[in-house]
Amino acid sequence: MTQTLVDWITYCLLGIFGLMIIDFIIAFTISFWAGTFETTFLPYLKDIVFYVLPLNFILSMVSIDPTEWTLVVLYFIGALSVMIKYVRDIIGKFRPASGEDDN
Repeated sequence: MTQTLVDWITYCLLGIFGLMIIDFIIAFTISFWAGTFETTFLPYLKDIVFYVLPLNFILSMVSIDPTEWTLVVLYFIGALSVMIKYVRDIIGKFRPASGEDDN
């Protein structure tokens, strides 16, 4: 079983969308148990426009890249940074608020 570059690009995009879904489910669950349904889709739609769409734009410009790898590397760096952002957001949802410490 070989892994091509297209497979890795697809896995990165699926990883981003998977982390977005996990982040939404956690936010929805927290708001559900708190009794306030404040979770909306608008921040996630904004993130698709601000993060995923530019990554797809970078991929569409690969054909005009003379080195044929510079924009692909830029895509992977961008995808990794978006994944790190969502992992940090997910971890931040489980941290207590700064004013609610037990000390």
